[in-house]
Order: sequence, then structure tokens, then C-alpha cells
Amino acid sequence: MGTETSAVELSGVNIHLGRGASRVHVLRDIDLRIGRGEAIGLVGPSGSGKSTLLMVLAGLERPDGGLVLVEGTDLAKLDEDRLARFRGARIGIVFQSFHLIPTMTALENVAIPLELQGASDALHRAHEELAGVGLADRAAHYPAQLSGGEQQRVALARAIAGNPAILVADEPTGNLDDATGTAIIDLIFDLQRARGTTLVLVTHDASLARRCDRVVRMRSGRIELAETDLILPAAQ
Repeated sequence: MGTETSAVELSGVNIHLGRGASRVHVLRDIDLRIGRGEAIGLVGPSGSGKSTLLMVLAGLERPDGGLVLVEGTDLAKLDEDRLARFRGARIGIVFQSFHLIPTMTALENVAIPLELQGASDALHRAHEELAGVGLADRAAHYPAQLSGGEQQRVALARAIAGNPAILVADEPTGNLDDATGTAIIDLIFDLQRARGTTLVLVTHDASLARRCDRVVRMRSGRIELAETDLILPAAQ
């Protein structure tokens, strides 16, 4: 897979977190290419580095060394302001804990990235995105007035509102019951396919990972396997 077809390219990436005696080598010599429009399932035991890897490719953590190319842009060459603008325009992020602004309505939460991009029709587009995730009638509600599943739908609408090239999701169903989580995952894959977005999904659920085009397994800060036909054990 050449760079011209890669949404993400990591080469020799290392990162340490913490200081002094508590300093930990979290990512070790990571090499990974993700094709444009590809869906990647990132799996591994707790502490294996998968969430940190997600943060690095989303530009939320800077590695100690190595190359991080996202959509052909070397993130190390961007200062914090330019990195924030690049991330806002090219990368959508969905967290386990929703991270909605409690003092803003669902509509206002979704409109934020559009307004930061200078869109003159931010509220109109935000309403369309909420309708796309089945929440047109909840636009004026605040996060505290929404169920967990509804909050995650708002978070997803916010993440994809700017039509990012890459969508990263860190255990997006971790705080949801099974039925609600399944609905959210179906929605994520539907949106990913419809828009041709590259998806990087961190999950502990083997059956969910198998829905992706490729599974990348991590252990002790390294990529252990990255195979299209990786057979995973049944979810516990």
C-alpha cells in the first residue's frame, strides 16, 4: 500500500508517558499503514497501548520519535494551532464518555466544529446531522436530558459533521447497554460506508472487531498482528 493511498502512515513511532520512576514506554516502534476508506479494528488487552495509538494518529498526543503522516501531512511539522485546525477539519473523534458540553444543546454541540471551520450554515448542517442519527426531535435538549445512547448519537453527529477524512472511535459503546451499543455501532459503520471515511475503532469486543476490514492486535506497546483474515477468539 503506497503513501498515495494511505490515510494514515506511522513509522518507527515511540512514546513515553509519565515522568521519573513512573515513566512508561507506551508505544514501541509502531509501523502501520491504513488505507483511505478502510475500517480498522484495534484490539488488545488493557494497557497494550491501543488508546494511546489512537491519540497519536488523531494528533492528540505527540510521539517522542517516528513519523506520523495523516492524509499526507506530517503532524510533527504542525505547531499546536495548525495541528488543532488540521484535526478539526480532517479528523472526527468519538470517545467512550461522550464529552458533550453540558451547557449547550444537542444542536449547539454538533454545530461547534462547523462554526470553528467558519461554516455560515453551521446550525442548518448540524440539524441535518442530528436528523441523520435519528435525533431531529432532540435538537433543543441538553445532554443531561438525553439518554446515554442519545448522547453518543450527538457525539457521533458532531464527529462527522465536518465530513472528516478519518473517524476514530475509542470504545464508543463502553458506557452503553448491549442493544444501544449495537445500534450505535451499526450507525457508525453505515456512516463510514456512506461517506467513504477511514475508520479506526478501538474495541475489546472480538465480534465487533471482525466487522472491520482489518484487525490490528496490540500487546505491550507493539503491534502483534495486523492481518485481514485474523481469527479472533469469541468475545467473553
